Amino acid sequence: MNHRSFRINTCMRLTNRVSLVLVSLIVMGTWFIEDASAKERTSPAPATLAEGLKQFVPMLSGQQTEYELKGVVNVTIDDKLQQVELRLARHGAESFDLELGHADYAVTIRRRDTATALALPKHGVVYFGKGHVDDHDHLNPAGIIDRSVTSRTSLSTYSSLAFQPDAEVLSALVTTLLGVTYDANSGKGAAGSDVHFQFDPTGALTVSGKDFEAKLQLSSDPGPAAAIEDWQGMELIELPREELELQLARGLRRLLEIQFPSRLLTQPLQKPRQVEHGELRWIEGHRVAILRGTPQQIGDAHGKLLHDEAMACVDSVLYAFGTVETVRRGRWFRHELEAAYARLSPHIPERHKIETRALASSLELDEDLMESLNVFPELFHCSGFAVFGSATVDGKMYHGRVLDYMTAIGLQDAATTFIVEAEGQIPFANVGYAGFVGSVSGMNAKAISLGEMGGRGEGNWDGVPMATLMRRALEECETLDQVKSLWTNSPRTCEYYYVFADGKTNQAVGVAALPESIEFIMPGQSHERLGEGIPDTVVLSAGSRLETLRARVSEKHGSFDETTAKWLMSRPVAMESNLHNVLFVPADQVLFVANADHKRPAAECPYVRLDLKQLLPQRQ
Repeated sequence: MNHRSFRINTCMRLTNRVSLVLVSLIVMGTWFIEDASAKERTSPAPATLAEGLKQFVPMLSGQQTEYELKGVVNVTIDDKLQQVELRLARHGAESFDLELGHADYAVTIRRRDTATALALPKHGVVYFGKGHVDDHDHLNPAGIIDRSVTSRTSLSTYSSLAFQPDAEVLSALVTTLLGVTYDANSGKGAAGSDVHFQFDPTGALTVSGKDFEAKLQLSSDPGPAAAIEDWQGMELIELPREELELQLARGLRRLLEIQFPSRLLTQPLQKPRQVEHGELRWIEGHRVAILRGTPQQIGDAHGKLLHDEAMACVDSVLYAFGTVETVRRGRWFRHELEAAYARLSPHIPERHKIETRALASSLELDEDLMESLNVFPELFHCSGFAVFGSATVDGKMYHGRVLDYMTAIGLQDAATTFIVEAEGQIPFANVGYAGFVGSVSGMNAKAISLGEMGGRGEGNWDGVPMATLMRRALEECETLDQVKSLWTNSPRTCEYYYVFADGKTNQAVGVAALPESIEFIMPGQSHERLGEGIPDTVVLSAGSRLETLRARVSEKHGSFDETTAKWLMSRPVAMESNLHNVLFVPADQVLFVANADHKRPAAECPYVRLDLKQLLPQRQ
């Protein structure tokens, strides 16, 4: 994962942590804040929890529609303090302003009865829409908690607390369900052992946890509402209001699912399914989708077997990540996807397009949108190795692939290994994600295995998408030379690095591929970026991870097997953002797959052993 991906991951984690702080305040703290319009408080804190709740219940329950919440949130991410200033002003039943400011990012959402604006002050641009909104996915404050907090988030257990109109009942509920305690003498309280709050003499509330601190103040006077189109010095870009609000509403819902997953996501129902041309199996808790037939049949079966997982992937990419990326870069994310696809589309095989359209139809999604979403990896930019011969116990090839790729956007909820047998193509295993037809990690029935590592060069889109090249190699190539020829003779996009391996011949090669050049790095070859060559070894990574990986390979050289090869991919070679790890043993047609969960990177999760020959019994 390069520097840009690191910044994106930090931005996503910051968004998730701020949402955690805000939700914590809503469910256990905001009720106690004194009116900021009052003079400095001299009276003691409320004698009981219920007494403190009384004046705020009308706001929480929706009976009072005018107030202002202001504050500062400090969050520590990767040992670096991140400060966010916030202001939420409710101006009526359907109108509000939400402002979030950060040293690197800033956003203002201004909503009125008939129009909505998303302003990005750091970029001098405002996305603006008038008219109707989607029937379900919109930003009207009335019912927004019910629309945003689904059964796929653990918050659903407590969301009804916000609408409780009786302070005494609400006090009893938060005490019983959330473990909230409050000491009137000190003005201090706690929710469990992790979250603490305290009043200061002005009535402001400080709430702190393991890696955050927030200080907020609530007022019943939000001040005058600014005009919806009053954005001096900023460029207004008009969008359909329905698209604008749907983007933000679905992004919020998915971010809450990622930050507060319920058992539906952390412990999904492991129920096998069969449809025409497809089967979903669960192998040691791992989704395996077996698809076969024409491109149309494969796409249709994909959507039918993995509807919920594919929709989670769409929401993660388009709405959660897409919203954060829009704020970070100042450009409407869907427009960026569409622009990329327009240039990449001529280089995508028609059979892949047919499969993607069939998948879209099965999911009841727009075909153009689904095609655009499937070039997502091209918009931004891990570690890999192959050891064999003298480096291993048995001389066998072990090909490892580490995908460090933003666990913060929740793609692990869609993690699936696909076994695909398309008519006229080589069958293959694709370690991927529901809703995505390309490949970033895979092995075919001819013992060819591939893994990629992203580099730089975003915007170089006049070529074959990386994930399309990867899948084509799995479908079309029987030898390492054929793989190399495919890459050499195809127009390429951004900067990517690869490890290709062939279990039939015990050969492997590292690849540095740019639009204008391609370089093949042979086993044992010294390289200015990779260091001195190690016999019967290909190692690709960067920075301290490369140093660690090389040291581990040198330490265990000659003794690698399945266990020690997995150890090569453990932390810190794998980053905190480690989404999946794969160990291919192509000669045996076996792969070991580990996927991240909501608490751990893939390197710290169990591997599942998958045998391609057994999953394709008709080919035995």
